[in-house]
Amino acid sequence: MNDSAHILVVDDDARLRQLLSRYLSENGYMVSTAADAAEARRQLDSMEFDLIVLDVMMPGESGIELTRGLRQGNNVPILLLTAMGDTADRITGLDAGADDYMGKPFEPRELLLRVVSVLRRSTREAPPERQQSRFGRFTFDVERQELSEEGAPVHLTTAEAALLGVLVARAGETLSREDLADLTGVDGNLRTVDVQITRLRKKIEDDPRLPRHLQTVRGRGYVLWTD
Repeated sequence: MNDSAHILVVDDDARLRQLLSRYLSENGYMVSTAADAAEARRQLDSMEFDLIVLDVMMPGESGIELTRGLRQGNNVPILLLTAMGDTADRITGLDAGADDYMGKPFEPRELLLRVVSVLRRSTREAPPERQQSRFGRFTFDVERQELSEEGAPVHLTTAEAALLGVLVARAGETLSREDLADLTGVDGNLRTVDVQITRLRKKIEDDPRLPRHLQTVRGRGYVLWTD
């Protein structure tokens, strides 16, 4: 467990904030809390966090809106908490840039396991065998897990960086969704992998509908073609 990680819990339910803060603190994490998106932004301006546990349904700016806003320039991992049980609603959160989600109500132990998983993905060391990979105008730095387009940085979430790192390390090899979920530590529905693939294509393909680099192999999975 990463006992030095600093987690920001954002939820308008004061009782839940207190419960999460106490539980995470008892399990070795530093915890700060915020009652809404505005307070969360103030804290993010003054401190660095290793993870945000963020409620979707809040008055004012929602968790989805806050996630989209943060993804314009902040790579902090985000775990969404949502009372919405529909898969489409959860996929909306992932598409906004969240790294994982959990439905309410949940068991505290499951939340802790999700926190550990997201933090592990965000700090996982890159494969040593390939330091850089190029495809078209893009270069992926394996050690730093950073993507650039002709020298200009391209923002990736921790989940996207982990996925691209696995694809780069096994470039030219078709990987199933199950393989990708296992290698990146993705929890939950395999649809999560599809969402992250779609997001990556929007960032590295001229036409995401006709991908040249990150292609689908019908009935088998996905493959990344590098130069």
